Amino acid sequence: MNRRAFITLLGGAAAWPLAARAQQARVPTIGFLGANAPTAQMQWTAAFVQRLRELGWVEGRNVAIEYRWAEGRSERFAEIAAEFVRLKVEIIFTYSTPGVLAAKQATSAIPIVFATASDPVGAGLVTSLARPGGNVTGLSNQTGDLAAKRLGLLREVVPRLARLAILGNRTNPGAADEMHQAEATARALGLVVDLVEIGQAQDIAPAFETLKDRADALYVAPDGLVNTNRTRINTLALGAKLPTMHAFREYVESAGLMSYGPNLPEAFRRSADFVDKILRGARPADIPVEQPTKFDFVINLTTARALGLEIPATLLARADEVIE
Repeated sequence: MNRRAFITLLGGAAAWPLAARAQQARVPTIGFLGANAPTAQMQWTAAFVQRLRELGWVEGRNVAIEYRWAEGRSERFAEIAAEFVRLKVEIIFTYSTPGVLAAKQATSAIPIVFATASDPVGAGLVTSLARPGGNVTGLSNQTGDLAAKRLGLLREVVPRLARLAILGNRTNPGAADEMHQAEATARALGLVVDLVEIGQAQDIAPAFETLKDRADALYVAPDGLVNTNRTRINTLALGAKLPTMHAFREYVESAGLMSYGPNLPEAFRRSADFVDKILRGARPADIPVEQPTKFDFVINLTTARALGLEIPATLLARADEVIE
């Protein structure tokens, strides 16, 4: 073999491992479509990433995560979903009904996992809970189904409750559904109901202006817009002397009065198991949608005192956590 041929062969042999390493460097990518601002859900994101790590998926080593944040603006969902399709991510991970709908409209091929959605079947996200079909699966949060439980708790704290305001994002089908379920429950209890619909952050302050002297308490339907602005909403509610009922503990940690609903960090942890199964070859169509098993009842005593409310001892004893 002449010298030039040997060098050519050596160069090819050296190049092959480099090419192989380049191929191996491509790791599966998860497109993380966040409905909120990143600071509004740090605990949820951390729970998801930690569970992935426990399952053997270490960000930056054998899996990549592309984070995008809608920051409570529903018009951003379609834009972010389309970007993930262009990036050819292996999985789109999201939560809240609008985010899942946007991802589903953007692709029928890329698997989609949702950590929380209020009514996956009714919203058209899946065919059924047991057999999702298509490319979408995840966890239902059942928040609308819990409206009666929340109103019962609220009446224990505000026994003279006669007028209820219900605030939510009209552009979110899941939030709108919960508002209507809460309204129906409240009217069945003989309460006067005032629906307060918002569609963007600028609507929040004017919404509270309309509530002056018109309500005894405020029921808040959760979604990305409301969650991103939860501290502002609770501050305005305190200024209006309105006791608030929420779906998730994070709202009570931000000065809300009470919450009853699924534990979201646990839901995000569990959704990482869905992602793990899909990365290992499972099809979303074959992974049943799960319902929550862990619920939190949280009371903020500091907020209660600011409102001049006395929380019954029996209710405090039933709470999973009391914030002071």
